[in-house]
Amino acid sequence: MNRRSFITQAAAAMAVSSFLPKQTKAQTPTFQKADGANYAPRGKPNLVVKPGQFEIAVAKIDHAHIYGMCNGLTEAGATVKWVYDTDQVRVSAFLSKYPQAKVARTLDEILSDPDVKLVASSAIPNERAALGCQVMESGKDYFSDKAPFTTLEQLDQIKATIARTGRKYMVYYSERIHVEAAMYATDLLERGTIGKVVQVLNIAPHRISLSTRPSWFFNRPQYGGILGDIGSHQFEQFLTYSKSTEAIVTNSAVGNFNHPDHPGLEDFGEASLIGSSGSSNYVQVNWFTADGLSTWGDGRCFITGTEGSIELRKYVDVGRETTGNHVYIIDKKGEHHLNVTGQVGFRFFGEFILDCINRTEIAMTQAHALKVGEIAVKAQEAARRLTGHLA
Repeated sequence: MNRRSFITQAAAAMAVSSFLPKQTKAQTPTFQKADGANYAPRGKPNLVVKPGQFEIAVAKIDHAHIYGMCNGLTEAGATVKWVYDTDQVRVSAFLSKYPQAKVARTLDEILSDPDVKLVASSAIPNERAALGCQVMESGKDYFSDKAPFTTLEQLDQIKATIARTGRKYMVYYSERIHVEAAMYATDLLERGTIGKVVQVLNIAPHRISLSTRPSWFFNRPQYGGILGDIGSHQFEQFLTYSKSTEAIVTNSAVGNFNHPDHPGLEDFGEASLIGSSGSSNYVQVNWFTADGLSTWGDGRCFITGTEGSIELRKYVDVGRETTGNHVYIIDKKGEHHLNVTGQVGFRFFGEFILDCINRTEIAMTQAHALKVGEIAVKAQEAARRLTGHLA
């Protein structure tokens, strides 16, 4: 390498290092890269409570996201005390990961335990609201997989129960809170790195893995539609990145282009939003990840600001690297590429545990968590039916 090349590379390295967090903690997330249904990131423990200080229970395991939820909570110090499901195969699988958990014979056995502070669930989407309200009525906080509900009537029930009980109904929007690149973008935008956000564009393909899917996956009233389901991840990112507290849906559409044998399935969805901050959002979600991709989805997020832009390649950098957490930044100083794996961690879970203990809203506000679900349902309800094999 000649001296000029060395100086150029050194300058680039210094520029990139200016974006890195001042304090870093080594983390090595691991998860099932090929199958999104089993996406369960794991990081280095970052305890905010002592063992036994924050006991949780798991109730109804209809989606493997429960493992990511429990990974995050236990790495922050939570103790899984109970597990409940009517399917013993699921219970046995859960115990293989969390052998310390006791098997509850009924849901009431969990709800009547005064030591349990939080119940986590990945129930069928249209059953999450009723379960969450039952949990909150018992005096415990609730942590739901996304989507948190499938109808606006369920949302009204949730809000009324929160007002009556004072408990929390939090949601696992994993495509931001459990992705280091996405959380790093949260920090960059908070610091004003690219100025005011003008638009957020989310492209979120997923691998369908048909043979692994339960029957409810193909029943629209049960899973809530593609925009209500995986679209909720993208709407959450938009509200966060644009600092919007509300958004209107200006256009949405869904279709079934490649699965005629499953007319209840929507394999494509798109939506456009305008946020209360004035920023716009376009979301495209689908079940068309090709078999040749090394991971379950090439999730990308493009953020345009008044003073630059950020691109996130969350799970893979296609044709270059099979690693995820790539952040591309363009600002007044130049072009920057970072891989932030191990630099950010998954702080949401520790903050959420402390929120439950202290009754604060540091990890995510209740209003934000529910507003995302509301927007997702409204986008789904307003969606045009594109040509395809929809029922």
